[in-house]
Amino acid sequence: MPSLRACDIVLTRSETFVGRAIRFFTRRLGEPPSRVNHVGIMVTPTLIVEALRTVARRPLAAAYGPPTKQSIAIYRPLNLQPEQEVQVVLKANSYVGRSYGYLKIVAQSLDWVLQGAYVFRRLAGMDRYPVCSWVVAHAYAVAGKHFGVAPGAASPDDIHDYVTKHPEKYAQVWPLSRWQG
Repeated sequence: MPSLRACDIVLTRSETFVGRAIRFFTRRLGEPPSRVNHVGIMVTPTLIVEALRTVARRPLAAAYGPPTKQSIAIYRPLNLQPEQEVQVVLKANSYVGRSYGYLKIVAQSLDWVLQGAYVFRRLAGMDRYPVCSWVVAHAYAVAGKHFGVAPGAASPDDIHDYVTKHPEKYAQVWPLSRWQG
């Protein structure tokens, strides 16, 4: 595993029923299949913040190292100044301990029916109950950065698509594969 930095974006793919469902419901008609179903953000070289049942800060190695079967991809921002990195990390850390936004998953499914329109997620935009992509997109938003959509509309697939299509802004640190430790 390469050395990591604060603000690195960690995208994951699991083959569970939930992982496959998330990838299905974050894909628009005519769009290639979604490759990832979860996203988190590094807040130190070893700790990731991600929305699980609650928003947690935990060691990346414990979360995604062996024996996990999940694949991860890591992208590093090339467009953040040091003071912006501090802002992003502070915002990501501010979500730690908050309950997961299960209602937002329902809202995202309803928006899927509208082919990705940002309607129901906007109505359910409760900052107190984030989902994984909300944490990353809103953390980056404090530095004036986005992933091609409004922060509340971002899905793991939107973030993955954006970072892979903008190599001048995001460098791939680790390709989507299992971390062998």
